[in-house]
Amino acid sequence: MAHTAEWLPISTAPTHESLELCVMDYNGIVQVLKYPCHKDGPEWVDASYKEDVYIQPTHWRKWTERQGL
Repeated sequence: MAHTAEWLPISTAPTHESLELCVMDYNGIVQVLKYPCHKDGPEWVDASYKEDVYIQPTHWRKWTERQGL
C-alpha cells in the first residue's frame, strides 16, 4: 500500500501526534525514518519507545501503519 500524503515543512509539524519524518544524513542525503516520532516542545521523541531522538528533520507527514513493516 503506497503512502500518498504530501510532505510538509517541518516548521508546521504538530506536537504529540505520530509523524513520519525525513531527515538529512551526514552526506546530505534525505532519508525517511522507519519509525514514528512526535514533537514534544522543541525535542523529538520516538513514538514507539518513548525515547528522545536527536535529529533535525526537514519534512513530515502523518504516520500511518503500513503493511509489510
